[in-house]
Amino acid sequence: MKLNSIKVFIKKIKKWHLLQIIVLIALILVLSFFGLVYFFSKSADISALKNELPQPTIFYDKNGEIASKVSANKNEGVPISRVPTQMKNALVAIEDRRFYRHNGVDLIGTSRALFRDVVAGEMAEGGSTITQQLIKNTLLTSQKTMKRKMQEVFLALAVERKYSKQEILQMYVNQIYFGNGAYGIKQAASKYFAKDVKDLSISESAMLAGLIKAPSALNPYNHLAKAIQRRNVVLDQMKQQGYITKTQYEYAKNERVVLNDKGGDPFRGKYPYYVDQVLDEAIHQYGLSQDDILTGGYKIYTELDPGMQSAMENTYQNESLFPKGTDDLVQSGGVLLDPATGGIRALVGGRGTHAFRGYNRASQLKAQPGSSFKPLVVYTPALEEGWKITDMLKDEPMKFGTYQPSNYDHQYAGEVPMYEAVKESKNVSAVWLLNEVGIEKGLEAVNRFGIQLEKEDHHLAVALGGLHKGVAPVNIAEAFSVFPNQGTRIKAHVIKKIVDGDGKVVAEWKGKKIRVTTKAVANHITTMLLGVVEQGTGKAAQIPGRETAGKTGSTQVPIQGINGLKDQWFVGYTPQLVGAIWVGYDKTDSEHYLIPSSNVGAPVVFREAMEAALKNEPVEKFHVSHIETLIQQRKKEQIFDHFQENFNNEVQKWEEKWNKQKEKWQKKWKNNGHGKGH
Repeated sequence: MKLNSIKVFIKKIKKWHLLQIIVLIALILVLSFFGLVYFFSKSADISALKNELPQPTIFYDKNGEIASKVSANKNEGVPISRVPTQMKNALVAIEDRRFYRHNGVDLIGTSRALFRDVVAGEMAEGGSTITQQLIKNTLLTSQKTMKRKMQEVFLALAVERKYSKQEILQMYVNQIYFGNGAYGIKQAASKYFAKDVKDLSISESAMLAGLIKAPSALNPYNHLAKAIQRRNVVLDQMKQQGYITKTQYEYAKNERVVLNDKGGDPFRGKYPYYVDQVLDEAIHQYGLSQDDILTGGYKIYTELDPGMQSAMENTYQNESLFPKGTDDLVQSGGVLLDPATGGIRALVGGRGTHAFRGYNRASQLKAQPGSSFKPLVVYTPALEEGWKITDMLKDEPMKFGTYQPSNYDHQYAGEVPMYEAVKESKNVSAVWLLNEVGIEKGLEAVNRFGIQLEKEDHHLAVALGGLHKGVAPVNIAEAFSVFPNQGTRIKAHVIKKIVDGDGKVVAEWKGKKIRVTTKAVANHITTMLLGVVEQGTGKAAQIPGRETAGKTGSTQVPIQGINGLKDQWFVGYTPQLVGAIWVGYDKTDSEHYLIPSSNVGAPVVFREAMEAALKNEPVEKFHVSHIETLIQQRKKEQIFDHFQENFNNEVQKWEEKWNKQKEKWQKKWKNNGHGKGH
């Protein structure tokens, strides 16, 4: 009894569904006959449908070659003029054979489909034209309901009124899904055949057209036999409809399927941190919005060197160069800069998974630079004030008011020459010298180097990089570029120019040289920093076969009882490239800090990145004195000082003897009665 009731209920449902279908058929026929559908379609809103080719923003490297692409769209549009005729014919033959004859709705095709729905007892057949499929994919959902079907009809008529058949076909081929993650014909040609759209054969075109019906079920990588069977159906329709000859049909049907996925566009998503920096500069310096850049099809010409960027990225993939982390990853940020132009050649803003426009430690970091700050705030202004790199500096425990700095190893020599203080990173000597020169001169020098300090930085601890907020690698790389660039600075930047979709230049870099210090002072700093790498605290940063100058820097964990590092830096340069590397945790605490090691960390990362980046660059020299020359010079000075001291002592002895003898003679003269009354 219950079974009969269920059957009766199902019959009623089918009758009701059949009634709906019959009503829809009647409605379409009547409205079409009297032209009412066309009349009402005039008010249909199709403003969301844009006949625009989705174009990515393209990033060009320093040589004008494509380096990367970014876009808010899943695909990249192709003009219909670049789609081969056989591809267009295959689509029309299998998807909408009366495409060029109907006005958006194919009444014959729709009626046939609805009749099949009646036989099937459900809304199974679509009967949609290419125009209706375009509407469904862009303006409506894929729900199979009467309401949506009527909306589809009205909108299709409106679309056909506004756009030509070729424009509709262009929108369709660029938005339809071909399976395997391929949206649009450009991605499909690349994903399945590793080809440009214009190079598709008749057989390949037929296979792609056949995928649209069931992209997953017909995916040739997983279901080749089914995909070939479907391709042959498309070829048969093309032959029947006169798009290809019998000979072409036979040749295409027997053509061997050669699948080749070249992985989509190789430029999309390439060099992500560098692209982030370009976007950031375009937004904050040139006034574009992220939406503009992601949808506007801009061409952005940059300072990127692909070889150097790849070298940096490969270095950051080498885990053996970085300290072992605990539960959190030890982070890092680095930049390579051309000192002659200010152009950023390479940039990496972190380790691990990259997040689009996420935290970029190469440019957004604010960390205390430690002793890497000494050449900027202490030694440059000291040399400008007349100090020499061989002058002796105090190196002994001392207080400056309530401030008492100490050397990192708590060892003191009493006094050391300036180059030795730099080479061994003597803290007390640096603070003492800044105090002698005057803190105002030090702060003014830092400002010339392009680093903006806060009023809270007005204290002697600034000599050791004790800043209120801190700096990023890009800031200190720009500052150090002064030394290999003969005392001048050019602002660090990534963008050369920006061209919009219409070919108009909307932004252009116009940098200028800024005189920071003299060539002589810059060369003296380079001499001392060569000593740091050759013999001092920066030995781990030595680049084989290349003169390298640089400075280490580190800050202590600000937690009592913990002997570890919070920040670790190395900033250095060859004559043609500056590198700045920071290593540390994003958040330092009692469980997350660095343990000093000569085998890992900032100097080692610097060495590996710079060596790889300069692999194909000529070896250049600084043409300045080296530390050995200074040592020899100092020895000569010491010998001369010793000779001078001995000479002065001998002169003093002879003067004393002469004075004693003179006194004797004077007494004798008096005793003999000479001089009285005369």
